Amino acid sequence: MKILVTGGLGFIGSHTVVELQNEGLEVIVIDNLSNSSEDVLKGIFNITGKKPLFEKLDLRNKTSVQNFFKKHNDIQGVIHFAASKAVGESVEDPLLYYENNINTLVYLLQELKELSDANFIFSSSCTVYGQAEKMPITENAAVQEAMSPYGNTKQIGEEIITDVAKVTSLNAILLRYFNPIGAHPSAEIGELPLGVPQNLVPYITQTALGLRKELSVFGNDYPTPDGTAIRDYIHVIDLAKAHVIALKRLLNKQNLEKVETFNLGTGTGSSVLEVITTFEKVSGHKLNYKIVDRREGDITEAYANIDKANNILGWKANLSLEDALASAWKWEQKSRS
Repeated sequence: MKILVTGGLGFIGSHTVVELQNEGLEVIVIDNLSNSSEDVLKGIFNITGKKPLFEKLDLRNKTSVQNFFKKHNDIQGVIHFAASKAVGESVEDPLLYYENNINTLVYLLQELKELSDANFIFSSSCTVYGQAEKMPITENAAVQEAMSPYGNTKQIGEEIITDVAKVTSLNAILLRYFNPIGAHPSAEIGELPLGVPQNLVPYITQTALGLRKELSVFGNDYPTPDGTAIRDYIHVIDLAKAHVIALKRLLNKQNLEKVETFNLGTGTGSSVLEVITTFEKVSGHKLNYKIVDRREGDITEAYANIDKANNILGWKANLSLEDALASAWKWEQKSRS
């Protein structure tokens, strides 16, 4: 089985490549290295004993995508991670997000629709729910008007995939995940954003290591127990395993619909201050942080109802917030040494 993983050297992509290779699948990685490093290949090799085939390619170049599929005409499944993913940045530079997240998806699907059997896993997000009216969020919750261009690209992406599947051989699973954190327990791979981190946990670990002066907590006036925003933080290893299970579901023709949707989370919400406190406990470091104004595009709370993924995929998150933060801290220390 030859599987294409786009953005396969990124945070979630690299952990998924490890899980795919551990299952004996042959993996080809496409990555343009815009928010990753070729060094990740060494980490994958150190964990699995095998390097995936790697092609440095920008999916925004339609001709490059066409040539890739001419060269690799025996791909049986695609897991599509390659996308820009920071809410704040998307508000500041929406065109970057529409080009990178929509055009690339269209170019991929244009090639896949020519195949007699196309299996596609889409890296979606709980942002499609906006500020959901009810917690925990089920897959039947209304898709709200997007609160950021990033969220809008995920909504549009899901709609494009659904429309294409109606008229082609494409079968797809949309995985709406909540907040991935952590690193591989070996500390061979983890989250290593280029430049200033846009996500909470790498900013926490960089602050603890002294790379950042202090952590900004965006708002403490939300209607939550401690006033800070609540999210569902899922260990990246649990998330990666879900992609393998979803892919096998398609490869084994077990899907009941052409396009299926699953939430991936822990089912538990944690506030920003709870994450900080938990990190301080597992690391033994007191964190320097300050409360600042809310950030545009942020919502009050989001955590998943995971019954569907548990019951239909047979998947559940097994690792704790403590596990995730301890592994992220171990990775941060090793990656900077």
